[in-house]
Amino acid sequence: MKYSGLMALIALTIATHGGAQTNQSNLGAQVAGMREDVRILVQRVGSLNLRVEQLERENAALLRSTEGMDRTYATVAQLNEAVAELNQAVALGDSTTQAKAAKAIQQLAKATNESVASVAKGVSQARAITTPTFNDDFEKTGVTYTMQSGDTISRVAARFNSSVKDIMNANQITDATKVQIGQTLFIPGGE
Repeated sequence: MKYSGLMALIALTIATHGGAQTNQSNLGAQVAGMREDVRILVQRVGSLNLRVEQLERENAALLRSTEGMDRTYATVAQLNEAVAELNQAVALGDSTTQAKAAKAIQQLAKATNESVASVAKGVSQARAITTPTFNDDFEKTGVTYTMQSGDTISRVAARFNSSVKDIMNANQITDATKVQIGQTLFIPGGE
């Protein structure tokens, strides 16, 4: 198509210019233009050939990846048959399953009741928790001390020539292991 339009243009150019020399220069320019068009077309055809080859390789890879797929799926008829077999097995096993479940539930209820009774018995036998009582039976003079890393009440008592009992009583400490770093304590009789 492009060539027939180009040929018509050449013919028109030759007819309108009339001179042999003018016709030859115009004809040369047109031939050069046609050569450029042919070069571009050859390039385009080459790139299209490369694309076609690439698509053929991709298609071949896809075909290889789907080989054997026809053996990996089930037909609708096979699925319907499997569902029917499953429904039949459920219907037959339903009464047996119910009996087994009822027995398991009874055993679980019995074990739960025994566990609850055991816990209740343990709670009733647990000794009553007593709250410590503090008194004023410690020396009212002393020093304050801020607990440092590695300190224990017994180490502080030894350092200040006091007693653990007096320090705990004066500061109303119920658990000597719960004293924290940075906590300030009154050390009765501390020197």
